[in-house]
Amino acid sequence: MFSGLDTSITLFLNGINSPFWDKVMIFVTTQETWYPLYAIILIFLGFQQKKGFFMSIFLIALMITLADQTSSGFLKPTVKRLRPCHEPDIKEMIHAPNGCGGQYGFTSSHASNHFAVAFFLFPLFRKRIKWSWVLIPWAALIAYSRVYLGVHYFGDILIGGLIGAGYGLLVFKLGDFLSNRTGVKFSL
Repeated sequence: MFSGLDTSITLFLNGINSPFWDKVMIFVTTQETWYPLYAIILIFLGFQQKKGFFMSIFLIALMITLADQTSSGFLKPTVKRLRPCHEPDIKEMIHAPNGCGGQYGFTSSHASNHFAVAFFLFPLFRKRIKWSWVLIPWAALIAYSRVYLGVHYFGDILIGGLIGAGYGLLVFKLGDFLSNRTGVKFSL
């Protein structure tokens, strides 16, 4: 089902490692690292949106639930693709400095969730915040860290990122629709 090309790309990306980058990637992939950034974003939304803030909170929760449950709740147990660090044919070649995690890895919830947030916030912020483009490379860095750490194939993060981007854009459009129907200002 999955190509040898996916395995080759994964082994190549995972093979570019060093003790310094191990620490960086473990830091990048850890949830506590993201809290300050997302707290600042929520505070910013609270000040900018006033009434629309609660709609944004609802939409963000909906979007992350959809992205995460599609990845972890549906695809991982359905597809049952072993993580590279669990795959018998390649696990000895995988660099996994942070441990291996759960058994299955398709798709990456990290990629799905962070690309959902990035593709939801980018159109929301793009007119007001010139650096909003940074959200997409941030999501890509988090996704890449999962391959670097040996817990996902490149295909896991690619498909997870596409799922997340799709949900992010879809839920942003839902926010526009609800804003037009309710009169509550959603966009900045």
